[in-house]
Amino acid sequence: MFRESPREPTRDGVVRAAEKVAAIVQPTPLLPIEVNGVRIHAKCDNLQPIGAFKIRGAWHRLTDLSPEERAAGVVAVSSGNHAQGVAWAARELGIEAAIVMPADAPQVKLDATRALGAEVILYDRAGGEDRDVIANALCDERGRTLVHAYADPWVIEGQGSMGIEIAAQLGRQPSRIVVCCGGGGLAAGLALSCPDSAIVPVEPEGWDDMAKSLATGTIQRVGPNPPKTACDAIQTPSTAPLNFAVLNGRSDPGIAVSDAEVRAAQRFAFSRLHVVVEPGGAAALAAALAGKVALDPDTVVTLTGGNTDPHDFAAVIARDD
Repeated sequence: MFRESPREPTRDGVVRAAEKVAAIVQPTPLLPIEVNGVRIHAKCDNLQPIGAFKIRGAWHRLTDLSPEERAAGVVAVSSGNHAQGVAWAARELGIEAAIVMPADAPQVKLDATRALGAEVILYDRAGGEDRDVIANALCDERGRTLVHAYADPWVIEGQGSMGIEIAAQLGRQPSRIVVCCGGGGLAAGLALSCPDSAIVPVEPEGWDDMAKSLATGTIQRVGPNPPKTACDAIQTPSTAPLNFAVLNGRSDPGIAVSDAEVRAAQRFAFSRLHVVVEPGGAAALAAALAGKVALDPDTVVTLTGGNTDPHDFAAVIARDD
């Protein structure tokens, strides 16, 4: 259930968002890394102040609110990273924020969101509760603005600011950007910011609704009883019409990765780049390491988040599968 968008995201909007983001945070590193004998680049947005790229879209959206909208506050839906992005931006701007989060979200993300001053409202994801229905009802009850995790033109533009940074750091637009994909906010933003680059969305196995949507030309939902996945950050039931309109006919076919491939990518990033990457933030690298996407020296893979439970991460690093 998605609310109708007030406008379409544009590349001009992405450029404006990039200027706003550059004014508050430093560009994240674009690091060279060798994968299967090919030297590619990793965009480390896991090193953002909130540990994820979501700060980009949240900042662009909240700074564009009217004075009346700021006074009323915002509502967001998220398993954790968008929650922290909205909470961080709201705190900086003096805006009240309520975040609808799954009860089974990683505790580290729940704690971090509350620590940033946001109100956290839990819902039962496993029991089939619809977070969008809950969030829309809150907006109606409180007169607040919805800041959706991906189905929002400002959020899409803000996420696309990553592509502006990548092109500036690389000196050109990449040949392809392999991107961790949930609802498609980042993938759509990158498609707008880097029109000459192939965009390759990567999702968890069983949650690859974007891949199926792009393959069929119509929006597909995740099937009934989808498998459990460690990639909570990109565990979404379907993309939105707004995102699909940008990516349909523009993006390469999507790729699905297993939890084992994701764990291998987490270990690879830790040993080679010396960074912590959460499961959902390692999906793009997992696809590259598994040989599921063509690579060349102008390929960029996104590392989108590093908010993972320390004990879970230690267990991943310790195992060998």
